[in-house]
Order: sequence, then C-alpha cells, then structure tokens
Amino acid sequence: MAANGTHTNGDSALPKAKDLWHHLSPEALSRRPSPLKTAFKYAVDPRIVSLGGGLPLPAYFPFEKITATAPEPPFLTYNDPVKSKDAPMLTVEVGRYNHEQDPGMIPLATAMQYGQSDGAPPLLNWIKEHTRLVHHPPYSNWGCLMTVGNTQGLDAALRLLTSRGDSILAEEYTFSSAMETAHAQGVRSVPVKVDLEGILPTELEAQLAAWEGPLPKFLYTIPTGQNPTGGTLSSERRKEVYKVLSKYDILIVEDEPYYFLQMDSYVPGASANAPTPPPTLAEDPQKHIKFLSQMVTSYLSLDIDGRVLRLDSFSKVMAPGTRLGWIVAQEPFIERLMRQNEVSIQTPAGFTQSIVFSLLSKWGQDGYLDWLVELRKEYTHRRNVCIDGLAEYFVKPSSFAPKGLTSVVEWKAPTAGMFFWLKFDARKHPKYGTLTPLEIEKEIYEAAIEHGVLFIPGSWFRADQDPIDESIEPADDQPVDIFFRGTFATVPQDKLLQGLKLFAETIATEFGLSH
Repeated sequence: MAANGTHTNGDSALPKAKDLWHHLSPEALSRRPSPLKTAFKYAVDPRIVSLGGGLPLPAYFPFEKITATAPEPPFLTYNDPVKSKDAPMLTVEVGRYNHEQDPGMIPLATAMQYGQSDGAPPLLNWIKEHTRLVHHPPYSNWGCLMTVGNTQGLDAALRLLTSRGDSILAEEYTFSSAMETAHAQGVRSVPVKVDLEGILPTELEAQLAAWEGPLPKFLYTIPTGQNPTGGTLSSERRKEVYKVLSKYDILIVEDEPYYFLQMDSYVPGASANAPTPPPTLAEDPQKHIKFLSQMVTSYLSLDIDGRVLRLDSFSKVMAPGTRLGWIVAQEPFIERLMRQNEVSIQTPAGFTQSIVFSLLSKWGQDGYLDWLVELRKEYTHRRNVCIDGLAEYFVKPSSFAPKGLTSVVEWKAPTAGMFFWLKFDARKHPKYGTLTPLEIEKEIYEAAIEHGVLFIPGSWFRADQDPIDESIEPADDQPVDIFFRGTFATVPQDKLLQGLKLFAETIATEFGLSH
C-alpha cells in the first residue's frame, strides 16, 4: 500500500473504487458464505487429513487423460485453404495427475473435483493478467469471477443488483434473450434511443433528467459489434455515457462477447483481395501494442468509480460450447457474486477449465493476442464480402430489380461483431396502410423463408416488449422504419452471397420493385 493509503497495482498507485454497496439487491445482501465452502480450503491443504468434505477420490474418476490439438502461434496459415494442412499444430494434454509439474496443466484430479466458486486459480490468474494487459482498470480493488458464459453472467448481475419491480436501461434494440432474462425476474427494461452507432448520450441525459420514480438500477449495453445492429459505440460517446450515468449514480453492465471481433474500416471492393497475413511478432515487435491501441476504449478502462460490471467470454473467440466466461467488477461485488456461484453453478466445468488453460498457457498472453489478431483479419474479410455483396445485390440494377433497391433500404458497414442491420421504410411497401408496419415485417420474414433465406425481424430485439401502439399515425414525411438482422459469420462465403441475393430478390418482390 502506498503512503497515501491507496492500493498499488503494478507500478502505479491507484485509488480504490467508490463504495457502491447501496446498489446491491436484498437477495445479494442476504447471501451468506456457504459453511462447506469455507471449510474447503482445509480439504485441499496437504498438511491436513480431510475427512470432512464430500469429495470423491480422484482415483475413481474414469478419465485418465484428455488430449487435443490446436494451432500454434502466429497462426499465419491456419485458415489458408491451401496451406492449412501444413499449419504447425501443438498438442494439449491433461492427465489425471501432474507428476511432471507441467505449469500449463490443471490435472484432472483437480479439474474434475469440486472447485473454487470463482474458478480454478491458474486460469483465473491468467484471465486477470489478460484483463490488466488489455483494459488497465483505473482502480485497485477489482477482481474477476468465472461464469458459464455471458448469459449466465447477466443472470448473476440481475440477481446481484435488481429485485422484482425494478427497471434497467438497454439499447432500443438489444439481445432478446437478455431482455427475457430480465423479464422473467420481474425487471422492466426501458429502451434508450440509439442510432446506427449506438447510444445517443444527449438522449440518455434528457431521459434521466425527466425520469419519474426510482431510477433504473443499471444500463445493460453491448457497445461493441452490438447485437442486433452491429453498431460500435465510439470511445468519445462511451466517455459521455459514463459521465451521464455517473452523474445519476447508475451502474453499467458491459456485455462484450464481440469486443475482439473489431475490424479495419470498410473499403468498397476490398473483398476482391485475399486477406493479408499479419506480420509475426519477430517481424514487428510493436504488433500487439498496435493491435490493442486499435481497440475501442472499454467502459472498464474508463471506470474510475468501480460502477462497471464487465461480462467477458471465450464464446466468440474460441467456441460457444466452452461455456466459459468471466465478470470483472470491484471486489465487494465479486465477493457477493461468489456467494451466488456457491449455490448455483458452483464453478464452470472442469473439463473446459483444464483444456482452455492448458491451451492458453502454451500460447501465452502473446500467443493469445496473435490469435485475436488473426480473428480480426478473418472477420474483416468476411464483413467485406458481406457489404460488397449488399452493394452488388441491393444497389446495382439487376434482372430482379431493374432500378436497384436503394430507395427502400439503408445500412451501415459494421466495424465489429457478427451482424449487419438492414433498415427499410415501411411507407414504401405497397401494402402500407392496409397492413401495419409489424404485419409488413412479418410478411417479409415469411416471404424470405419461403424463398430460402432466413433473416431475423428487428421487432424481436426491441428492449421494451410491451405491445406497440400502431394506432398513432406518423407525420406524412416521417419514415416508418422496420429492420432485419443478418449475420456474415455463420455460413461459408458462397452461401453468404447466395443468401444476400435471395433476400434482395424477396425485397424487390415485396416492395414492388421487380418490374
């Protein structure tokens, strides 16, 4: 501890987070440590003969060894369709016991056992170092706790901070499963106005200034590669949003599974060129510094108060089936979340923790950043293919749309994530007036499926799931927007282009532009 009473984190003296204990829900405040869990530290102490814990003998676990293969940094040929068969690979092996004292292994005798509720210490420490390297939290008493992915992390945050009857803020269009999680707990989600980039800070300020009754407990936001819009909020806007929420003492739940799927700026026609392999670290020692400097500022990096709970995950950068994520927050919140883990998930699956840590320890922090750099290259190319495809089928005159479709559709090239967001003016649909905008959206959705392509209707992602009052007639010159979400991450390139063409044909027919 420094002379001024602040804690030290590395070489920098950092203040502690604000005391935000008053934000905790009655449920979170009532949680007590599990007596059995408090005794667990003695069960794993080699000096003590433990007859108290209900731990099965590792000799009876039916798993002797788990072996997997994975690519080796710097991954320059791993996704190359020609060279991939010769890409260098490494072996990840986890045995029952760690007789060789391999630092990159959590032995199965440990991984398959009841473990610590915040996660296996070696992996947890690796995650903490990754967080420090990428985000540099600007206060000293932050910590991490593992989750079973961000969906469970949000459920935990809701239980930590809200009670039935409370409200939260969310982007006007957001991840529908997150809103259903809140709804099932009796928490009302209130939409915040957005544009194609994300939250509008001035609208947020005006909304809170006019708020009546208890303020919302937190803002739930997906600020990078937003699901469903694909928008990424600029660093400048994040600073403004953080300032507004700090003024009103509102917390932020920052859901960031797409954070490392950030891309280079879109250049029309770029998909015609194969992605250029990034340099190796030996060729460019500043490679990782440059990569991290290109990342948009996270709310965690701005969080001088300790009011951000950041949800992170391996789902989009390794595999969703790992079911492994983590929460970063101030330590008093982490302690309450650990009490919750003790009586819910206990800890993420030992299989996942052992395999993921074995791989990450072999890669190292530098190797993991190499992997993320490679993902950036691949996702940038896929995004380029998608946006060039939209230009090809929605902009240019064609046999199915002689004048193109630009009179009815609008989009913005995403700079992160997996999604793109198409906006249509329902007023220009020939059945507008006979059908409501929601009925037009439904008709387009069903027509697209009939034509062989699936896009998701934008109304499914509305933060406020109360019925829409469509009896209010907009001004004559005001567009009536309906939206559809697509993804460029799910299918091979040829199928992506085929799907875009099929949807363009559907739109041409539906809007009467095919003749």
